[in-house]
Amino acid sequence: MPWSSQNGGGWRGGSGGPWGQGPSGGGNQGPDLEQILKQGQDRLKKAMPGGGGSIGGGVIALIVLAVLAFVGFQGFTTRVQPDEVGVVLRFGEFDRQLPPGLNFRLPYPVETVYKPKVTRVNRETVGFRGEVDGVTTSVSRQVPEESLMLTGDENIVDINSVIFWRIKDAEDFLFNIQQPEQTVKDVAESALREVAGESELQPLLTRSRQETEQAVQELMQKTLDSYEAGILITQVQLQKVDPPAQVIDAFRDVQAARADQERLQNEALAYANTVVPEARGEAAKIMEAAQAYKEQTVAEAEGQADRFVKIYEQYASAPEVTRRRMFLETMERIFAGTEKIIIDEAKTGQGVVPYLPLNELRRQEGRTQGASQ
Repeated sequence: MPWSSQNGGGWRGGSGGPWGQGPSGGGNQGPDLEQILKQGQDRLKKAMPGGGGSIGGGVIALIVLAVLAFVGFQGFTTRVQPDEVGVVLRFGEFDRQLPPGLNFRLPYPVETVYKPKVTRVNRETVGFRGEVDGVTTSVSRQVPEESLMLTGDENIVDINSVIFWRIKDAEDFLFNIQQPEQTVKDVAESALREVAGESELQPLLTRSRQETEQAVQELMQKTLDSYEAGILITQVQLQKVDPPAQVIDAFRDVQAARADQERLQNEALAYANTVVPEARGEAAKIMEAAQAYKEQTVAEAEGQADRFVKIYEQYASAPEVTRRRMFLETMERIFAGTEKIIIDEAKTGQGVVPYLPLNELRRQEGRTQGASQ
């Protein structure tokens, strides 16, 4: 039904407009929509600067207010998260950095804000592709063109590594390098090849893993600092250091033989460490015994010489007495351990003199006591 502006408005031929009759239905008309719009327009004109000015001035004022509200909203609603830092560019040139929280800035295109995550630890893999979770990795695909490297002793080694890094300087990170992830990967591969090329294969496979990780980390950091990349290398982990897959079985056989060689050498060294001290102790014992025998023999010889001199002096003063004493002492030594039978030729008959063998009696008495016990 067409809208009519005559007689206060209303729907022609209708029942009093879209709102219908009032509740009582007693002839009171509902609110006139056109009248309400006119009243709102009059109030807006009065609220505009200059009182009842034209509608064009009011629209311009509304536009200005909207622009000011937009600028204020955009400026005070720049939120920087706790793990981020805000880098503000004014007309494309670095201006300042914003701390975490709500910060003011001018709207685009006057100022632009980049918010890199400066506390997040990023990971890059060299030699393989896979998921990295803490210190564990799930290798999904090997990349031999990255992992195969030449050592200093002209051997080939297969190295898989994980690089952990974070942003150290947000301004340098954003504006001095492109593709930072690829840059870290390329620098890591270069550093690994340089360190491996200065090392021998055997230390890389066994005892020098930690030293290699430290050397690679230091070389990477030095290279990235020379680029002013704003990147800090926090850790380098060697996941796998092996010979190439084509020769790994033969290499393991060589490793087993080398381990057996080292084991046998250690056993021989342990045996030598046991036998040599014993031999040295035995030699020292023999030397000490010989020295003691020497000293004993010399002392006995000197004592015999002194005794002979004393006897000679006694013999010189009383030859007959000394001679008889020496005879008796000699006979005593001779007959001390022999069976003795004494014969007296002056007696008639057999001439055997009975005697009491005290030594034999003592021996028999000792045997009797031992048998009784």
